[in-house]
Amino acid sequence: MTGIGILGAAGRMGRAITAAAAEKGVSVAGGVARGEAIVGPHADAAALARASAVLIDFSVPAALPGHLDAAAAAGTPILIGTTGLGADDHARIDRAAASVAVLQSANTSLGVNLLANLVEQAAARLGPDWDIEVVEMHHRHKVDAPSGTALLLGAAAARGRGVALDAVASTDRNGRRAEGAIGFASLRGGSVAGDHLVVLAGEGERIELGHRAESRAIFARGAVAAAEWLIGRPAGRYTMNDVLGL
Repeated sequence: MTGIGILGAAGRMGRAITAAAAEKGVSVAGGVARGEAIVGPHADAAALARASAVLIDFSVPAALPGHLDAAAAAGTPILIGTTGLGADDHARIDRAAASVAVLQSANTSLGVNLLANLVEQAAARLGPDWDIEVVEMHHRHKVDAPSGTALLLGAAAARGRGVALDAVASTDRNGRRAEGAIGFASLRGGSVAGDHLVVLAGEGERIELGHRAESRAIFARGAVAAAEWLIGRPAGRYTMNDVLGL
């Protein structure tokens, strides 16, 4: 078993990962999409899992169960970058992590994940009288709002405060701001790859922590780096913080 197996290889991220692996000199065992070989001879996820040292999945939620089954059956670690996952999907990931190493992240940029760690630290050290706002901007074609990365950053802030994000998240900008709320604002336009800014605003001062993505290549490079790190890890569920040693 050698190289990275790419699930969802025909998509934008799948193609970017193929390019990032080539840029870094990392072997690609093959790639499949919708049950068809896109890169290499492997006809489906099960065959690709058996031939790969690690799998990277940037496909769709509906394909995740089959991909997890393939990884578990082959004993192949898997990185999951697919977004839009629900509670059932995370339960399946937990079950798969009992037998193989699984890393799941809504964002594989090393910079974004370092930012999330900084946001968590800042929120933990500042009281609820400091308001937290997460502002994100993406290209005009992006459908979901707030973005998955904005939610990742909001969750980091909530962890820092020791609360559940669902209990304090606010996307409604009508009326006065509730103390302790974590607000989200979403902007759409042009071809923006992804800008995220976390504002911690106190009386008379504010802290701004941000990240700007100039291309999808940063997510692909981070995914390849994380996949290489995942090879040989014991079964369990990992995050990008583990890759960064945070």
